[in-house]
Amino acid sequence: MSETSSWLDATAQAELVARGEASPVELVDDSIARIEALNPALNAVIHERFEQARAEARAAGESDSSRVRGPLHGVPFLVKDAVCHTAGDPFHCGMRFLKRLQWTEPDDTWLAARFRAAGLVFLGKTNTPELASSVTTEPLAYGATHNPWDLTRSPGGSSGGAAAAVAAGMVAVAHGNDMGGSIRFPASMCGIVGLKPTRARTTLGPDFGEYWGPLTHEHVLTRSVRDTALVLDAVAGAGPGDPYTAPPPARPFRDEVGAAPGRLRIGLRTRTRDGRESAPDCVAAVARAGALLESLGHHVEAVDFPELDEPIDGEFGTVMIVAIARDLARWTARTGAEITADDVEPGNLFLAEMGATVTGVAYAGAIERMQSWSRGVAAWWEHHDLLVTPMSPEPPVHLGELAPTSADPAVSDRMASLVTFAIPFDVTGQPAISLPLHWTDADLPIGVQLAAAYGREDVLLRVSAQLEEAAPWRDRHPPIVR
Repeated sequence: MSETSSWLDATAQAELVARGEASPVELVDDSIARIEALNPALNAVIHERFEQARAEARAAGESDSSRVRGPLHGVPFLVKDAVCHTAGDPFHCGMRFLKRLQWTEPDDTWLAARFRAAGLVFLGKTNTPELASSVTTEPLAYGATHNPWDLTRSPGGSSGGAAAAVAAGMVAVAHGNDMGGSIRFPASMCGIVGLKPTRARTTLGPDFGEYWGPLTHEHVLTRSVRDTALVLDAVAGAGPGDPYTAPPPARPFRDEVGAAPGRLRIGLRTRTRDGRESAPDCVAAVARAGALLESLGHHVEAVDFPELDEPIDGEFGTVMIVAIARDLARWTARTGAEITADDVEPGNLFLAEMGATVTGVAYAGAIERMQSWSRGVAAWWEHHDLLVTPMSPEPPVHLGELAPTSADPAVSDRMASLVTFAIPFDVTGQPAISLPLHWTDADLPIGVQLAAAYGREDVLLRVSAQLEEAAPWRDRHPPIVR
C-alpha cells in the first residue's frame, strides 16, 4: 500500500479488496505500520491485537470470494475501550481498577459481532477517559491521547482515541459512542466526521437495553460521509429483547449519499444555551456552513430557539451520576473485587458518591423531565428540517486544562459548557452529525453540527454529502502525518 492509499476511506479500501487490487493482509499491515509509527506520539491505541488481526486478515483473504462477504470485507478497524467489548480482548473502560485486574471479556457485544459480520478486522482498542465520563481523553490508567493537529491539545472525549486514530490515518473508521457528545465532540476536535444516530438505531445488547438511561448512542467516526452511511447500514437494527428501536429507514442509508435533499428549511444558531456567544472561529464556521447551504439552494436563516434554552442540565446530571455509581457497583459485582477510593479518579468518585444518594423517585422525575423537555425541543422540527450550530463553542483545548489531575474547581462547569450544543440531542435522541467544515488560522479544526428530526438520518446524510462535495476535506491531513 502506498502513502496515498492509506488515506483512502473505508469504502474505497473495501472496493480494492473486492476487485482483487489489495488484500486484507495488505490493508491490515499498512494500518499496523501507521499505528506503530504514530502511536508513540498520539497514544490513541492502548490495546494491540496485531497478530490476531493478521491471522483474521489472512483468513479473510483466503475465503471463497463466491461466498457472501460483508460490505467492509478486510477493512482495518479500531474499537473504543468502552461499552462495546470484543471476545478475548482487554476491556478496561479507562479504569486503573480493571487494568490492574487485567480484565478481559469472553464474548462480543452484539454490535461488535455486527462489525465483524460487516467484514471489519479489529486491530485493537482505543483510549477513553475513565468510564467515558469526560470531554477530554486523559485517563490516569493510560495517559493522555494527543490531538494530531496539535500535540499540545486534547482530541476531545470520550471517543478521543478513536478520533485521533482516524484523523491521523491509522484506520479509516473506528468505533465510538455518544452519551453527551462523545462521538461528535472529538470528531470536531480532530477534523473528521462523527454521526450520533437516532436513539436505539443500533443495539446495546446483550448487556444492556439502555446505558446511562436513554443517553447512549453507538456508532463510528470516519473521514467520509459515505463511510458513515455504509457502516450504519451494516449495524443498524434492534436485537432480540431490546426495549425499543428507531423507526426503520425507507431505503439503505448509503443510498442517501448523493441523493437530492430538496430545498430545506435550515436554522443557524451560534449562541450557547446560557446566552453567551461562541468563540469567533466557531461563529465563522457556522456562517461559512450557512453560506454554503444557501448557495446549494436551501432556505437559511438565523433562529431563536427558546425551548432549547430551557434548563435540562440538572436532570442530565442526575442520570449521569447515577450511571457512574451503577458502573462501580456493577464492576464490583462482576469482578468480585472491592473498588477502593484509590481505584477511581477523584472526579468520578465524587460523582459516584453523589449518584448513590439519588432516590428512585428523584431519578424517575429526572427522566420524566427529560422526556417533557424533549417534546418541546423536537416540536421545532415541525417547521424546520435542520439546525446548524457549532459543535463546540471553543476550538480544541490544551491538554491538562480538563485533566482528572486538575485542581481547577471550574473544570466541571467548563466541560459542561463545551458540550452545550451536544447534550440536547442525546436527551432528545435525535440524530446529529459533526462535519469538519472550518479550520482556524492556526490550522485547528472546527466542527459544525447539523441536527435533524428524530429518525431522519436520511436528511443528515443527504445534506452532509452535499457539503462534503462543496467544501471537501479529504485532502486535509494533520501536521503529524504531512
